[in-house]
Amino acid sequence: MEIELGDECNMCLSEFEVLYHLSESPTHSVRMTELAALARLSPSGLTRRFDLMIKRGWVTRERCDQDRRGVLALISDEGIQQAALAAPVYRNVQEELFFTQLKDEQLEALQGISTAVTQAADRVHTSL
Repeated sequence: MEIELGDECNMCLSEFEVLYHLSESPTHSVRMTELAALARLSPSGLTRRFDLMIKRGWVTRERCDQDRRGVLALISDEGIQQAALAAPVYRNVQEELFFTQLKDEQLEALQGISTAVTQAADRVHTSL
């Protein structure tokens, strides 16, 4: 995944994950602490990566209006374009590495498991 994203999109996997989560957000913004968890990075790891992404023009940051201590990560138009460029590469590698290796019945089982886990997570999230 790292090789393909690097060769075809000039980005690493963690940069793609950051751009993906920001581009999927309805507001194209996510709090930095939440984004670190979504991208599976430590807060300091996200800050280092984010600073590089700012220099590339893919993202910006600003203070939260609701909580002046919080910081929002925002994706730029260029970042949205970069995420759109990388998404098919990511999906193709994912397909090649994982899904083409499974038989039809294994894919059906995986889909059932994924649905059950998603529904359980939704119930927990709704009850919070």
